[in-house]
This record gives sequence, structure tokens and C-alpha cells, in this order.
Amino acid sequence: MNRIILLIFLLLPLIATAQKARKLKKKEIRLIEAGNPLDTMRVLLVTNKSDSTLLRKSCKDVDLDKNGGEVIYFSKRLIVTMTHPKNMGVGIAAPQVGLLRNIICVQRFDKPNTPNEIYINPTIISCSDSTQLGPEGCLSIPNKKGEVKRAAQITLEYIDLDGKKHIEEIEGFTAVIFQHEIDHLRGILFTDHLQEHGLKPKD
Repeated sequence: MNRIILLIFLLLPLIATAQKARKLKKKEIRLIEAGNPLDTMRVLLVTNKSDSTLLRKSCKDVDLDKNGGEVIYFSKRLIVTMTHPKNMGVGIAAPQVGLLRNIICVQRFDKPNTPNEIYINPTIISCSDSTQLGPEGCLSIPNKKGEVKRAAQITLEYIDLDGKKHIEEIEGFTAVIFQHEIDHLRGILFTDHLQEHGLKPKD
């Protein structure tokens, strides 16, 4: 009996992970398909009560085998939203447009031509002990900036839009963007780090 309990305990993390990657719900698909791939999506703001509540929720993994087409469609709209002149961000996470799924877009300043790339179910599996302090802002927190301490280097695990798994070492400013966007997937905002270090956001 004790062995059975121990086995269940050991398998719980695997069961939890499997439960996270569920098929998109109808309301999620409606949100994604509420415009063509060239249409921007509304960015949620902390100044809106219902938006702020949603931005504090954790996201679930997405299953590309079940929803590959919808994810590709959504990814196009996410990039258009991030790069639109009214936003002009360097990163954006799915919950910022109302989809509670583990999808982010990051501008890769560490690559030629600084491409905007999509990352599915991204996870930071390790961080460097060395840190860097730098200014951050957020599309969901307009007119606020502050200095945030982040890891100088991270090891990132993710799936690309073709369903291939990758593990990548990333450093510098691009590593900061990844940390910022993956925080969004956990319901964490950059202002939480300011409070943690006893700092106040700049107007």
C-alpha cells in the first residue's frame, strides 16, 4: 500500500503536466478567430478591473497536435499586435490579449535582423547566479517604468510552431525579455519585482 502511495506521489508532477496541455476551448477559439491574421488584438490593461484580474491568472500549456492551426493563426495576430505602432513592444504574452495559454512572442535582439519569434510552452529551466539591473515597461501597464533585477543568462526550453522541442542558452537583454514574458504566464507583473526590492515604478 505504501509503495502505491509513493508511486502516485512520484507521478503527480507528470499527471499535472499532462492535464495542462488540453485542447483549446470554444471560447478560446472564438477569441483567436475574432479577426483576420492582420488584425490586432486588444491588449489587456491593469487599469481595467476585469483585465487586471485575468492578468493575475496562471496559463495552461497548449497542445499543438490538437490545435496547431489555431495556434499558428493566433501567433500571426500576436506578432501584429506587438509590432503595431500603437504598441511597439519587444515582447508580448498570450494572457495580455486574453488567452490564458503558454504562448509568448519575443523580439530576438541577439539574432540577425532581430526577428519576432513565437515560443510555445516556454519554461526557464535554469538561471545564472549573476544578475543585471535594467529598465522595464509593459504594454499592459501604460506609462510606468522601473528598474528590475533579472538573471543575466537563462536556459530556456520550448516548442516551436513545428512542434519541435528546443533547449537554448540566452543572455543579455533578450534574456530579460524572456523572463518578463514568462512571468506573465504565471500571473506576475514587472511591478511585483519592484515591490519585492523595495523600489517604486517611475512615471
